[in-house]
Amino acid sequence: MKVKIHKNDNVVVIAGNDSGKTGKVLKVFPKKSRVIIEGINIRKRHTKPTQNNPKGGIIEKEAPIHISNIMLLDPKSNEPTRIGTQIILDEKTGKKKRARVSKISGEMI
Repeated sequence: MKVKIHKNDNVVVIAGNDSGKTGKVLKVFPKKSRVIIEGINIRKRHTKPTQNNPKGGIIEKEAPIHISNIMLLDPKSNEPTRIGTQIILDEKTGKKKRARVSKISGEMI
């Protein structure tokens, strides 16, 4: 499956416990179709003391969420939108480039 969500995109969660919340994509796992979003899907992990963390204890960490449960935010209206692609001719090099485009406003992402 081709992933249309990239790192640093602003997204909104449309399904699950965190539905309605927005955040920035920190990491994308295209083979598993999952992403990690800042401040979304927080899980608590009990850790043993290590050299890096001598106290150990409970750490709160973002867990991956499936791509089908998120939508990209439109840069113009700040609403959830589907994504399309458009082929654009680069003026400097003369090569064709593929750009992501919002289905609502038609603006490039």
